[in-house]
Parts: sequence; C-alpha cells; structure tokens
Amino acid sequence: MDNPDEEIGEDYADANLPGQHWEKRSFTDCDFTEADLRELVTTGCTFTRCDFTRTDLGESKHHATAFRQCTFDRTVLTRSTFNSCSLMGSNFVDCVLRPITFTEVDFTLASFVKAPLYDLKLGGQRFRETNLSEADLRDTDLSKADLMGARLLDAKLEGADLRGAQIDANGLRQAKLAGALIDVEQAITFAAAYGLVVS
Repeated sequence: MDNPDEEIGEDYADANLPGQHWEKRSFTDCDFTEADLRELVTTGCTFTRCDFTRTDLGESKHHATAFRQCTFDRTVLTRSTFNSCSLMGSNFVDCVLRPITFTEVDFTLASFVKAPLYDLKLGGQRFRETNLSEADLRDTDLSKADLMGARLLDAKLEGADLRGAQIDANGLRQAKLAGALIDVEQAITFAAAYGLVVS
C-alpha cells in the first residue's frame, strides 16, 4: 500500500508556500528550486536527493527531520533552526547560513566547502568525513564535535574551540589552527602528526 504522505519526483519549483507545517512527510527526488518556504516547520520528515537551489528557507524550523543527499545551492537559511536532524551527504554551495542554529545534527559525508561557519556554536555535532575544505570556522565552538575523517584542507580554524573534539592527525595537518583552543590529548596528537616525540 502506498504511503499517502510520500512524494516522489514532485515539482515544487517556484512554489509559494510560506509558513507551512509538515509532519512525517517523505519527499524523494523532488524539486524545490526557487520555492518560497520561509518559516517552514518540519517534524519527522524525510527529504532524499531533493533540490533546494535558490530556495528561501529563512526562519524555518526542523525537528527530527532528515535531509539526505540534498542540494542546497545559494539557498537562504537565515535564522533557521535544525534540532536532532540529519544532513547526511547533503551539499551546501554559496548558501546564506548566518545566523543559524544546529543542535544534535549529523553532518556525516556532507559538504561545506568554503562555507561561512565562523563564530557559530557547533559543539557536539557529528562531522564524520564531512568536507570542510576552505570553510571559515574561525572562533567557532567545535568542542566535543566528532571530526574524525573530516576533510579540513585549508579550513580556517583560527581561534576555534576544539577542546574535547575527536579529530585525527591528518585533519590537524591540513587545517589552519593558529590560536585554536585544544586540550592536552589533542596537543599530543598534533605533535605526533608532525613527527615530534613527547617525553
């Protein structure tokens, strides 16, 4: 029996749908290009391979919602909130991200290349194998975040709080870390990454 709340390949391009409330709905391969979804509220929804290019999601709120392998290209996410959500494998390009709130979000395999993520509170978030190359994370709170396997080539982490974060030696070698806050265990990992011997 088909799920009446499941939509596959639907065209929402240019749709004018501000202030919607969606609960336990499923969207697969749907096109939301240039749609007006300001103040959208989602709870327990799933978006798979959906296109949010130039979509306005400003002031939207998402709880326990999954955005899997979605495209966010020049998407407006100003003042949006993501709580207990998954953004696994999604790609963010030239998006308007600030201010934005993330709480208990899984960014595994997502891409934030060159993204402006500076001075945000991202402590405790999951960034496993996330592409953060050239992302601006200056002064960002990444304490206790999971950054294992994250791509940090030329990521700007100056002044960031990395205390308690899980980060591998390769990530430490790739990133720009001047002034970042780290703990003793991370300092030892950093030293080992550069072939130093701590005695």
